[in-house]
Amino acid sequence: MSAGSQVVAITGATGLIGRALRRSLEADGHQVRPVVRRPVGSGESAIRWDPDAGTIDAGALEGVDAVVHLAGAGIGDERWTAERKRVILESRTRGTALLAATLAGLDAKPSVLVSGSAVGYYGDRGDEALTETSAPGDDFLASICVAWEAAALPVTDAGIRLATIRTGIVLSTDGGALPKMLPLFRFGLGGPYGSGRQWWSWITLTDEVAAIRHLLDHDVHGPVNLTAPRPVRERELAKTLGRVMHRPSLLPVPPFGPKLVVGAELAQALLFTSAEVMPTVLESEGFRFAHPDIETALRAVLDR
Repeated sequence: MSAGSQVVAITGATGLIGRALRRSLEADGHQVRPVVRRPVGSGESAIRWDPDAGTIDAGALEGVDAVVHLAGAGIGDERWTAERKRVILESRTRGTALLAATLAGLDAKPSVLVSGSAVGYYGDRGDEALTETSAPGDDFLASICVAWEAAALPVTDAGIRLATIRTGIVLSTDGGALPKMLPLFRFGLGGPYGSGRQWWSWITLTDEVAAIRHLLDHDVHGPVNLTAPRPVRERELAKTLGRVMHRPSLLPVPPFGPKLVVGAELAQALLFTSAEVMPTVLESEGFRFAHPDIETALRAVLDR
């Protein structure tokens, strides 16, 4: 985006990342226009859309400077039935395709679309170090991300810069994985999931928002890993979290427990899949992380 106050449309503006991004942009004098299904509580600046019906207020998007697309059904909100997996896929592909086609057809197009994806793109890769040039995986989440990213590509033919953000585990006490882990640690029952050897690629919410803003302001194209430069094995995360909270972190969580609670496929994807993802593009573009290592991150997030 050029200097001065800008107009940024955001889908998923009520989610964890969207709320924080909106606050950050508005604090610096930018105007945010949330793209919403229902305008309740969104104010007069809201832009209406209904991805299921294939409708969007294209006129309200005319002249916006940038678009950040974060909308999609929660991956871990429900068990993965066949119907839930369909919802997860279509909430991403339908919305992205609708948004991309609409932006491409505008007279006054935005200069950039920052479009969501996830490190699930890479699948379960053991100890392989992964960059933006690595091939996709072959599991359900990888197939979702491949289709999700492909749905945004039409904007590039219209001359709109596209940056696709492959986000890791976002550390925040306001949502995501961390609040689900904290109760066990508070009671001294925390520990690694399974062997704890699986790589977790993470990023603080502060750095996630800063990275998105960096992509809005810099001429970066294509996929971008939004992960901290020091991914950790899950057992290291558990050990560090215990140390920061002054609690033991010795009790491993056996795989059958989470698999029994949320289902085997979902538990495997969220807790036991290994992906050591590196932010190669971000670092090459001069981005500086506020929280590059897990202990600094957890102390900042937990204010310890």
